Formats: sequence, C-alpha cells, structure tokens
Amino acid sequence: MRSVIMWLAALLLACSAAAQTARPAADDPELEARMMAIADELRCVVCQNQTVADSHAELAADLRQQIRDQLQAGRSPDEIRRFMTDRYGDFVLYRPPVTSRTALLWFGPALLLAAGLVALAMVLRRRGRLPDEAFEPEPADD
Repeated sequence: MRSVIMWLAALLLACSAAAQTARPAADDPELEARMMAIADELRCVVCQNQTVADSHAELAADLRQQIRDQLQAGRSPDEIRRFMTDRYGDFVLYRPPVTSRTALLWFGPALLLAAGLVALAMVLRRRGRLPDEAFEPEPADD
C-alpha cells in the first residue's frame, strides 16, 4: 500500500511539473489575452471539436505560438485569421463566412427541418383523409 501511495505522489509531482511548463509562453498578460481571444475563434484541425485555445494537441500549441508571434510582429486579428484560413481553409474558423461553399453548412439544418415539417404535414393530411375503419384495432387472438 505504501508503494502505491509513493507511486501516486510521484505521478502527481510529474503532472504538476508538466502543468507548470505548460503555462502561457507570453510574459505580457495583455498579449496572452489577445492571443486567447483569437485562438478561441479558431478550430483545432487535429481535434476538430475544440478551439485552438482549449486543445492540448501539439499543433494547437504551435498555432497559439504562431498567433503570439504574429501579434508581437504587429499583425491585426483580421490578418491573423486570414493567414490561418489561407493555410487551413474556412474549416479552421468556428464561424465561417457565408459563401457559396459554406451555404449548405449555414442553411442545411434549416432546410432539413423544413423538409421534415413538410413531410409530417403530408403524412398527417393523408391520415386525416382515411376512414375511421382504417384505424380500428385488429381483433385479439383468443
């Protein structure tokens, strides 16, 4: 039992050391906040369901560092987003622009909902025209 506790303590120390090395690379809190605001709008291309700010993937860490470097070089957030979309496409944006290529992404769910409602209305209308005998239960087997 004692060896298990010592092993767990060593594991906790290793995790805390790793967490301390994962601190923000920027010494400037304002720069770090600007970087996180931009990274929050970008999708991690590895994880795909997390933002670059939230992801722990190596690529996301590299992208965060690129954002820091570009902010330090004086680029605007729009220029950084344009750089990322030139490199990875509109997919990297959590809110891609409405274009002919992304129209289905933006309007597809509404079109599917409308089609489902039309289909439901048609089925209900047909059922409403059926005679009452069509809805009688079948006789039970005795």
